[in-house]
Amino acid sequence: MSNLDKFDHYLANDGPSALVLRQHLIPAEGPDGVVFPATYAAGDGFAGGYNIDGDKGANVCLIDSVGSQANRLEPLFKEDKYKELVPQIVITAGEKQVNILEAGHRAGDAIVRCTELQKVLQDAFKSVLNGNAEPLAKVAPTSLVFGVWDSRDTQAKLPRLISSTIRAYNVRKLTRSAQYVPAARYIDAGLLETPTDKAAKDAYSERGFLDVTATATHGGVIADGGIRRDATLALAALRLLNAGNDAEKTRALRRYILGLALTVFTYQPANYLRQGCLLVLDPEPASPHRCDEVLPNGERKPFKITHAESLEYAAAAAKAFGIGESKNVAFEVERAKKDVQGEGDTKTKAKKAKKPETT
Repeated sequence: MSNLDKFDHYLANDGPSALVLRQHLIPAEGPDGVVFPATYAAGDGFAGGYNIDGDKGANVCLIDSVGSQANRLEPLFKEDKYKELVPQIVITAGEKQVNILEAGHRAGDAIVRCTELQKVLQDAFKSVLNGNAEPLAKVAPTSLVFGVWDSRDTQAKLPRLISSTIRAYNVRKLTRSAQYVPAARYIDAGLLETPTDKAAKDAYSERGFLDVTATATHGGVIADGGIRRDATLALAALRLLNAGNDAEKTRALRRYILGLALTVFTYQPANYLRQGCLLVLDPEPASPHRCDEVLPNGERKPFKITHAESLEYAAAAAKAFGIGESKNVAFEVERAKKDVQGEGDTKTKAKKAKKPETT
């Protein structure tokens, strides 16, 4: 069996439906340490703050969402060890350079759409709609791994093959308070005039010239039920990718995307998520860490492929597929202006199309 054939059982129609990973995590400070979840703005009936579902004492708290995890994992392919696996598309926008791997909407992002790659990507998305994902894989292969929706143009959509989420269970929500004391009593010392209205007083406070008290703000959570990272590689979805009706090209495409997906799936992230949220593997979990192949009938078998094996396979599959050309392109203001007006936008054109007259 060649290096390219070794994982073809994952591409077979009767192969495993998914690879599933379950890791138990703890704060670096210890299992009873305080961890700070993501906070969200208020809206749609949500008061804002931590995303906690369920009753007190039997709840689930979102520590890091699917989208956030994808945004942390995808830039892996910028690193020296992995960058030869995918084309490096870098967009210069003013003084800033943005790799497509960092663009929130990947190949469907505005920053990419407003470059010379506009038509290339539009054609690639149209090919996806016609059952051929190969052109998109030549430009933005990670869009096939982490999912993409060309929501502002062709409406082409590809699902996430890799999904990862971190949740905490049975959390106790904490609050914290703080008091700011200025370095000098500016008003008492005659250094500043006494503020005459609320606006002036607020300005003094904002600039650090008055005492400021903050009470009962977000103070993190203690996860009595533990913290868990769940990740899935949806092999059944990967097997839906095609390069038109060409069986050989389809196999090469699927092997390439499988190699990238396995590389991400077997990678152990550092899990520094934000200030106050540094997580590590639990060395003594209450239930074991698991990584399984899940068959269509529900049977589970241990998954034992290492990250080194995945990377070796990914390199061979990338070479066989023929990765696309790396490019540095410029964000074009005129394209952006036209994009805002809907010029070149197939979805907008469809909306504006006149209905045929009836008699």
